[in-house]
Amino acid sequence: MRNDRPVWLLKWAASITVVIAVLFRSAGEEYHTFDLWFSLIGTTLWLTVSIAWKDRALILLNVTMALFLLKGVIYT
Repeated sequence: MRNDRPVWLLKWAASITVVIAVLFRSAGEEYHTFDLWFSLIGTTLWLTVSIAWKDRALILLNVTMALFLLKGVIYT
């Protein structure tokens, strides 16, 4: 039996990070930079999970989101 604990922990860390990003998003425009960074980190963590799961739909979603968020971070 393989050990899924690291991926399980990563999944939860990614989810909590995305929730923190949404909290910053809802807090107002002055927290936009924090929203972008936490969203990028959470999305990158979810990308790692989706690669471990070999889920192509989630990989496509998270690669796309990470690229757009990275663009936002660079140009902010």
